[in-house]
Amino acid sequence: MSAVLCERIEAIYQQVIARNPGEDEFHQAVKEVLESLGPVLVKYPEFSEQKIIERICEPERQIIFRVPWQDDRGEVHINRGFRVQFNSAIGPYKGGLRFHPSVYLGIIKFLGFEQVFKNALTGMPIGGGKGGSDFDPKGRSDDEVMRFCQSFMTELYRHLGEYCDVPAGDIGVGGREIGYLFGQYKRLTNRYESGVLTGKGIGWGGSLVRKEATGYGAVYFVREMLKARKSGLEGKSCVVSGSGNVAIYTIEKLQQLGAKVIACSDSHGVVIHERGIDLSLVKQLKEVERRRIADYATRHKDARYLAGGNIWEIPCQVAMPSATQNELNGRDAVALVKNGCIAVGEGANMPTTPEGVRVFLEAKIAFGPGKAANAGGVATSALEMQQNASRDSWTFAYTEKKLDEIMTRIHADTYATAEEFGASGNYVAGANIAGFINVANAMVALGLI
Repeated sequence: MSAVLCERIEAIYQQVIARNPGEDEFHQAVKEVLESLGPVLVKYPEFSEQKIIERICEPERQIIFRVPWQDDRGEVHINRGFRVQFNSAIGPYKGGLRFHPSVYLGIIKFLGFEQVFKNALTGMPIGGGKGGSDFDPKGRSDDEVMRFCQSFMTELYRHLGEYCDVPAGDIGVGGREIGYLFGQYKRLTNRYESGVLTGKGIGWGGSLVRKEATGYGAVYFVREMLKARKSGLEGKSCVVSGSGNVAIYTIEKLQQLGAKVIACSDSHGVVIHERGIDLSLVKQLKEVERRRIADYATRHKDARYLAGGNIWEIPCQVAMPSATQNELNGRDAVALVKNGCIAVGEGANMPTTPEGVRVFLEAKIAFGPGKAANAGGVATSALEMQQNASRDSWTFAYTEKKLDEIMTRIHADTYATAEEFGASGNYVAGANIAGFINVANAMVALGLI
């Protein structure tokens, strides 16, 4: 890449920082993509001429709003709601809603930016967006969560539509929250517009496999990475960070494919079970009782719990970061490689820091970045939209087969793109470039809008 091109890309990045001060996660996401695009601009000079990169880094629309609600004691609370509609060049905005105290505009923009490329990789006609609130549903009653969701949707509904913007769930937004949100949308619009939200319950427009899709898809991607190296998951020791939806179904699919998951975690600590994680107990604790993973060790006496422990220090062959952004740093990556890790699949969004990614790429282990490896969730959301549009409902086996095909295709596309642009085996470059080209071509075709 020429010095002039390097300077141009760096200038774009500095402009993003200047226009979006204090949004570190967004800066990080943009930089990771920009670092891959030099060869693309050489091959497609029209992308530079039409300032595609500059345009793709600027959201089409950013919505921030007040969310007032009342708790069970009658106390009034004020939260902040967000929806960033990032890019609709290939379809309506599509991306989840996150309810977590850490949410601010920079988090939503980083997630929305990642979503643009992730959605493009699926091959489905969906653009990228993201939303959420700094509301924390943990410890809140069902009635409190319902009142918050109704207040949130009372503003958000005017920006949504099955041909405009289709949210789903994310951290803190599961089936309960989606139900309350959809109910309020239906009430406000007087329309049963099933395709406006995904992640719905099976009895009212939802899709089988949607709950499992992100975790299952991440495992399928790792399976394909290992297959490309003449290996497989059978008998491999694995660790999966987190114990929420993505982690649970990552563990489930790993076990189904013959791998042995020896550890999982939550924000308080790590549980290690050398003979294999008891998934039914994890589901009981997290999906039913809503308890901490520490309770796992009180019910399995041969399991160990490490309060505040670091899951990445546990020797394994496959690591699946499935909790949250920047959970795996450079030091953790060094430990994983040193302890024999051969593959990493990101189930969460941007869970590995740039230093960690660098370690994995230099060690030449199989590293599946989130925008490729965890695209199964949004891909199955798009399948849910298809079923809603046709007033149809598919079987679990048929939907899972479609998911498997999509993840296999994403792997093939990212692998081939990396090869084409001189980055053989680098799935980060392959995913960034393949997703970018798909969106950029659509933006060129649609004109300067």
